[in-house]
Formats: sequence, structure tokens, C-alpha cells
Amino acid sequence: MAVKKETNNNKLCAILAYVLIGIIWFFADEKMKKDKFVKFHVKQGLVLLIFSFLWSVALSILSPVLFFLSFVLLLLNYVPLVLTVIGIIHAINNEEKELPVIGKYSKKFNF
Repeated sequence: MAVKKETNNNKLCAILAYVLIGIIWFFADEKMKKDKFVKFHVKQGLVLLIFSFLWSVALSILSPVLFFLSFVLLLLNYVPLVLTVIGIIHAINNEEKELPVIGKYSKKFNF
């Protein structure tokens, strides 16, 4: 029974990695650091976190230029959310699939 609970905790940590809580949990818990599945999703979550910040800055800079395309800007704000949902779905399905476009950058993290 203990193995199943640990597996559920690992899966939960992988899911939460896309909303920052799992990243903090990963670095605070030694058991999580040893799990390959959790580590994969934490790396994807870190890439997504960095991307979200940079995306927000880029849209802030572009918004005065593209103010007449407010609908397009509104849709572009949802890109990080869509990637978050994709990552969570992969974690729920026990898949180690990279996020579209940005997932390949997770290989830069060495932990």
C-alpha cells in the first residue's frame, strides 16, 4: 500500500509542477528528487515558468504597438495557460511528452 501512495504523491507533484507548487515540493522533498517522472515534469514546469514571464514582458512591450489588435493580444495572453493545461494532461496520463515549442529547452536543466 505504501508504494501506491508514494506513486500517487509523485504523480500529484508532477501535476502541480505546472503551477509552481510542485516545483517547490520537488526541491523540498528528497524522495521526489529521485523520481525520473517527477523530475521530467518539474523541468517542463520550470521552462513554462520562465516562458510565461518572458511572454508577459514581450506582450507588455508589444501592447502599445498592437493596441488596435486588442483581440489578438487577448488571445496571446492565453498561450501560457494552454501550455499549462497540456502539461497537466501529460502528467495525469503518466506521459513524458515535451511541451510544444518550448519543451525542448528543459534539457538545459541539470539536476
